[in-house]
Amino acid sequence: MNEQQGRRFGDIPVDRSEGFGERLLGVLLDRAHEMPPQLIAPLIAEEVARVGGREVSVLLQDYEQLMLMPLIGRGLLVEAPQPISASPAGTAFLEARTVEVAEAGATRMFLPLLDGSDQVGVMAVTLDVVDDDDRRLLRRLAGLVADMVVTKDSYTDIFTLTRRRAPMSVAAEIQWSLLPPLRMSVPQVEIAGILEPAYNVAGDSFDYALNGDILHLAMIDAMGHGLSAAVMATAAIGAYRHSRRSEVGLSGIYAYMDEVIAAQFGPEQFVTAQMMQLNTATGHLQWVNAGHPWPLLIRDHEVVGQLEGSTTLPVGFGGQEPLVSAQTLRPGDRVLCFTDGLVEEHLSGGDEFGLAQLIDVIADVGRRRPGTRAMVRDLSQALKRKRGGITSDDATILLIEWRGGSADHLTVID
Repeated sequence: MNEQQGRRFGDIPVDRSEGFGERLLGVLLDRAHEMPPQLIAPLIAEEVARVGGREVSVLLQDYEQLMLMPLIGRGLLVEAPQPISASPAGTAFLEARTVEVAEAGATRMFLPLLDGSDQVGVMAVTLDVVDDDDRRLLRRLAGLVADMVVTKDSYTDIFTLTRRRAPMSVAAEIQWSLLPPLRMSVPQVEIAGILEPAYNVAGDSFDYALNGDILHLAMIDAMGHGLSAAVMATAAIGAYRHSRRSEVGLSGIYAYMDEVIAAQFGPEQFVTAQMMQLNTATGHLQWVNAGHPWPLLIRDHEVVGQLEGSTTLPVGFGGQEPLVSAQTLRPGDRVLCFTDGLVEEHLSGGDEFGLAQLIDVIADVGRRRPGTRAMVRDLSQALKRKRGGITSDDATILLIEWRGGSADHLTVID
């Protein structure tokens, strides 16, 4: 018995020979390690051609989450930017699914580029005939392309510049470099966030980490505007990550952040903050509020109340050790965290936008856009329209949906 015949899984012989699909994807994996960023485009075009595809486009989301911007590269078709809200590419992006459009004897496929669960953009390709094998191969190829874009983005400006539709301030450069992915989704919980104004944001930021069953979250708003606010926000997020990784509780995280901001910026500078921990197995949510707007609890698309509780002084003011507030969520509950720029904007005529209008817009958008990523994007745009297009202060949204259940089924290979 040779080695090929001798390898078995239980009573089933294992065929380890390389098939067409494995070779197609394997070439991309094997070459990705040393592939210069500018050569990703021609390799993608060559891979797609092997399955009979042509007119390959790679579209990346812009920073405002309004448009999908075409990547320029040898072998790629450079299309016009595609609106996320009204195009097949935008539908594929927002709903994280393949969209197929019939075109004069062929099919144009739009495949979401997913890095983990974060949507990077969309890959578009035209085929004369499409079957399930093509769909499977191209879906997996799109996943590898997304991973390559994210990995190579760490040492090139190609993808960053593709996503820009306007000049970016230095403060915004700093803030965007701090952020985790704007979306994270696992079976038990999903997160989606957005920052305004995308090209001039300064003091707002958020962070999260899923460690075992515990989801850690923080949203901060550093006082002031411009570069000084971005520097303070950087220190606050750094202190948050350091203390979180030291495995201290929420009160200890606040104390460390407070110490760092006070020592570096003096007694008159501060950061408002909301720190949370969610047990994704049970739905038990804990939080510490440091002068930040109370999060909103959303159930069945309606705001049922604010997550109020004990509060303490903003980070940097030397407040007392905060009490930790808690509540157990129901499956499907959403928690919306936001910074004060969302509700404190003054409309023409002098009236503040206010919490009541925010609650009304949440209900309207939630019914039309049930998905978390689409809801966050549409909520941000709807609020901006309601404010007459004005965003004189940073306005950041972070939405968390708890679903419950388990992810153990993902470890089982059928």
